[in-house]
Amino acid sequence: MTDERIRILIADDHALVREGLRHVLNEGAGFHIVAEAGGGHEALKLAQEHQPDVILLDITMPEGSGFEAAAQLRRAVPEARLLFLSIHDHVQYVVEAVRAGANGYLLKDATPAELRDAVRAVHAGDSFFTARIAKQLTDALRGTLDRNQRQATLDLLTGRELEVLRGIAEGRTNREIAGDLGISRRTVESHRESLMRKLRIRTVAGLTRFALESGLLAERVSADE
Repeated sequence: MTDERIRILIADDHALVREGLRHVLNEGAGFHIVAEAGGGHEALKLAQEHQPDVILLDITMPEGSGFEAAAQLRRAVPEARLLFLSIHDHVQYVVEAVRAGANGYLLKDATPAELRDAVRAVHAGDSFFTARIAKQLTDALRGTLDRNQRQATLDLLTGRELEVLRGIAEGRTNREIAGDLGISRRTVESHRESLMRKLRIRTVAGLTRFALESGLLAERVSADE
């Protein structure tokens, strides 16, 4: 007998989140969790092994962002549909997700019914964005983001400061950024302070938002491709 259930791979670095998603999907008919991954590299390996129909993908994970993982998954398992599930509701996250090949974007405060509907929709070949996210995406595509002004500000930063800023936007700690760049944690902290001074932004959330709106993560994805 042919199994016609939707084959799903869950990729999220939090075990409790994966368990919650598994529980929600198992409550609905027609779903089959074929594998779970805690990072991008593992997700790529398991996707190639299990050939899922839909991949639930978090943005902030070890071994690179979900955007990077999405670009790799697109090449490795082109038939799979990608559904981002994230805590981030800022429009630029959604824009970068779409650029990376997302078929849908759902916030982690969605209801269980919304999650099941989203999986069914992307599996059927449709896109799925909640009403609020869809409006933000439309506004962004209309050019409401002032990219020229942000680019002028980016020109004030050194190459190393840009690398640190990308790491911050990807949710990495100072220690992780230092390891990636081969520099000390104190040097990373110095660059972070310089970024805050030059950009006149005093919070990590503000730096993350600026990096996303400036397209820095999109540049990273394009370079990997």
